[in-house]
Amino acid sequence: MSSVLHSSFDLRPPRFEQVGQPQWASWHWQHQNRLRTIDDFRDVLELTAQQRQAFEASTDRFRVALTPHYAALMDPDDPGCPIRLQAMPNPGELTDHPFERTDPLAEEEHMPVPGLTHRYPDRALLYVSHHCPVYCRHCTRKRKVSNPTTAASKAQIQRSIDYIADTPQIRDVIISGGDPLTLSDERLDDILGKLRRIEHLDVIRLGTRNPVTLPQRITAELAEVLKRHRPIYINTHFNHPAELCEEAATALRRLVDAGCVLGNQMVLLRGVNDDADTVMKLNRRLLRHGCRPYYILQCDMARGITHFRTPLKTGLEIMDHLRGRIGGVGVPDFVVDLPGGGGKVELLPEYIIDRRPSEHGDVVTFRNFQGEQFEFVDVDGS
Repeated sequence: MSSVLHSSFDLRPPRFEQVGQPQWASWHWQHQNRLRTIDDFRDVLELTAQQRQAFEASTDRFRVALTPHYAALMDPDDPGCPIRLQAMPNPGELTDHPFERTDPLAEEEHMPVPGLTHRYPDRALLYVSHHCPVYCRHCTRKRKVSNPTTAASKAQIQRSIDYIADTPQIRDVIISGGDPLTLSDERLDDILGKLRRIEHLDVIRLGTRNPVTLPQRITAELAEVLKRHRPIYINTHFNHPAELCEEAATALRRLVDAGCVLGNQMVLLRGVNDDADTVMKLNRRLLRHGCRPYYILQCDMARGITHFRTPLKTGLEIMDHLRGRIGGVGVPDFVVDLPGGGGKVELLPEYIIDRRPSEHGDVVTFRNFQGEQFEFVDVDGS
């Protein structure tokens, strides 16, 4: 695998050809120049008739927004480009299915105070922003993301922090949104500082897709904020190797140097990453840049994303392929986040193919990643 990465600046479409490197490297410029309307995509890519129809029909359901950086990574001539599929409306999201849910993980039902989901005994999710640089079409939180009415006020966030401080069984907090990195460095510093002063907290996590969609946000100044409160466990969200470009690699390196512990949560998406070779390439590239593959997440039962979903067997086949072909550090957990707030369960391929009794205990027949069979004596505990 080549270590040479493409740069989104070098790939920028004709619409942005007059933009210089300093502007392109500014996260403020990227944010201010996001593509939102059909006209914005002129000289960026050619929309198919179906995509135009989906674009117009989806406005009331889930708006469109993507950074010039992320737009530059799309193949302008391929409607099936894996990055385009994640960012551009698709006719599939206009079809409703009876099993889909607005809040598939029942986050709102498990809120002791507004903006804080406390579902597991020792963990809580702190909602700090409704905003993202890119509105991913597979988003499981469409009910909140891009909706200004769901913005978390300072007072709401403070009430959540107070609840955490008053609840000693909470040992792990995940800061989420939207994307928490849409907040200013000062606001993040304030939130992280207040959480770090809570003595019973062992882990502070931050969920962000900025290293993928807006890597310019990972500035030296932000790194200093994160470094002050280290270790911060950062869960990011790369879904395809093409997303890990030169700018993304720089962002990951800056986070690693700031003492952050990086893990990637890949969502399994039909047509994007539902084959083992793509996942293998992504995971190797992530490891090269200090980010461990943490989860492969089965796509949730959120509204408008069923066209992205794959059979469970697809994820199991990918896991079967990874084991034995890449070191354990490159093998994530394949999980389903159960609807209704049931929590995450891990799924594993079946490696036990037979079990028979013997005088010393059961003889268990296993298969390995190459299909070879091996017998293992499971000793009688008595």
